[in-house]
Amino acid sequence: MRGVRKSFNATVALAGVDLAVAPGEVLAVVGENGAGKSTLMKVLAGVVRPDAGSMLLDGRPYAPRSPRDARSGGVAMIHQELALAPHLTVADNILLGAEPARGGLLDRAAVRQRARAALAELGRPDIDPSGIVGSLPIADRQVVEIARALAVGCRVLVLDEPTSSLTAEDVRHLETLVRRLRDRGHAILFISHVLEEVRSFADRVTVLRDGATVGGGDLADVDDAAIVAWMVGRPLRELYPRSPRTPGEVVLEIAELAGRRLPGSASLTLRRGEVLGIAGLVGAGRTELLRAIFGLDPVRSGALRVAGHAGPASPARRWAAGAGMVSEDRKAEGLAVGMSVADNLTLSRLGRLGPPGLVLPGRQAAAARRWIDSLQIRCRDVAQTVGALSGGNQQKVAVARLLHHDVDLLLLDEPTRGIDVGAKARIYAVIDELAARGRAVLLVSSHLPELLGVCDRVAVMCRGRLGPARPVDEVDERVLMQEAIGRA
Repeated sequence: MRGVRKSFNATVALAGVDLAVAPGEVLAVVGENGAGKSTLMKVLAGVVRPDAGSMLLDGRPYAPRSPRDARSGGVAMIHQELALAPHLTVADNILLGAEPARGGLLDRAAVRQRARAALAELGRPDIDPSGIVGSLPIADRQVVEIARALAVGCRVLVLDEPTSSLTAEDVRHLETLVRRLRDRGHAILFISHVLEEVRSFADRVTVLRDGATVGGGDLADVDDAAIVAWMVGRPLRELYPRSPRTPGEVVLEIAELAGRRLPGSASLTLRRGEVLGIAGLVGAGRTELLRAIFGLDPVRSGALRVAGHAGPASPARRWAAGAGMVSEDRKAEGLAVGMSVADNLTLSRLGRLGPPGLVLPGRQAAAARRWIDSLQIRCRDVAQTVGALSGGNQQKVAVARLLHHDVDLLLLDEPTRGIDVGAKARIYAVIDELAARGRAVLLVSSHLPELLGVCDRVAVMCRGRLGPARPVDEVDERVLMQEAIGRA
C-alpha cells in the first residue's frame, strides 16, 4: 500500500499511509484509537474505497470494489465482532457464499469435506462441521471464521483485535494457529493494543499516528519505548507512574461475601490512598464481586461495609455514599451511547449545574470541558454523541463521570480493555493521582503487568474464591497465573 488517503467530509482518516507485508510474515499494525488502523484495513478489505494511493497484491494492481471482490482476490478480514450466522452449522458458515454445487443443487458432501479440510489445516479437526456455530465457545467461533477465509483461498489475513474476548489459554491457542498460517506462507496483518501480544504474535511492526505511517521495523530491533513514542508523538516518561501514597482509613471492608452464584467467598479491606488489584481468569467471579459491592447483583451472605455504610445497598445509595463503578461493558452498561459527552459526564451528579430541577447548559458544558481537558478526551465538542468517539475516548468519559461525581471509592472493571497505549497511560496517571489524593481504587484486570504496575496490593480470584491481598513486590506474573488456575 503506497500513499493511501481517505477523508470523510472534513475529517482526514488516512493522510498517505505506506504499508507492506510479505508471505510468511506477521505484521503488527498499531496506533492510538483514531490513528487510522480500522480505515486502512477497510480499504484493504474492500469495505472503503480510498481517495488516492495505490495497492499491489503479488505485484499486480489491486483495487477491490467490495468485500466479496477482496475475498476473491485473496484478502480476508476477521473483525473484532465476528461475522457468523449463529443458527447455521460450522460447515455452512465456512462455505457461506462459496457453496459447491452439483447439477444446480447444493453439494452437501462437498461442503462437509471442504469444511473438514479447512479446520484440519488450522489444527482443529476436533470441531464438528455439523455442529451449530451458536453453541461454540468464542475461541472456536473465531477458528471457524478463519477457516472460512482459508476455504475461499485467502492469502492475506487481517486479524482485528482478535484476542479482546479470549481467555489467556485461548490466546495461546490463537498464537499457535497464527504461527501455523505464517509458516504455510500466509501474509498476516495483526492489530492489537497490547504490546506484549504484538511481540508474541508478530515479526515486524508498523505504527500509525493521525492517519500516517510514522515508524516501524523488525520487533527484534525496536523496543516498547520507541513504539509508544511513535504512537503518542512524544516519549512516554513512564507508563505506570507511582506517586507517594499514604494508606488512610478503611473505605471498603468485606468478609466472606457471597453472591447468588458468584463470588463464592471474598474477603478484603481497602483503605484510602491505596490501589488494590484483583487478578483471575475470565469467569472466576471478579466482575460479579464488583457488581455485588456496588449493588447491581444480590448478596447471598457475608458482611459488607462501604464508606461506613453496612450491608447491601442500591447503586443510587452507593453513589450517595461516594462509591462509583466503571463497568467492563462500557457500551451496554457504562455509557448512554446515544447521548452527548456532556450528558454522560454529568448524568450522575446534576445538582450543581443549575437551580433545583434545572440543568443550565452553560454550567454543564463548563463542567464537561474541565474533564475533557484533564483526561485529554478527543471529541469535536461537548455536544458530540459518545457513540461517535473511539473506544479509548469512550472509556475516558466513563472514568471522568466518577471524577465529576468526586467519589472516594472507585470500582474499575477492566478499565483499559480495548484501548490504545496513550489512553491507557492517561488512565494509569489518573488512578495514580487519585490514590495520591487519598481516593481508594479497586481494580479488576486480566492484564497482569497492569496490575503489578498500577496496584499496591494484588489478590487472586480462583473459581469464585478470593485469596489474600499481598504487596505487589512479593508476587510476579508467574505466581499470579498459577494461583488463578488453581496451581498455587
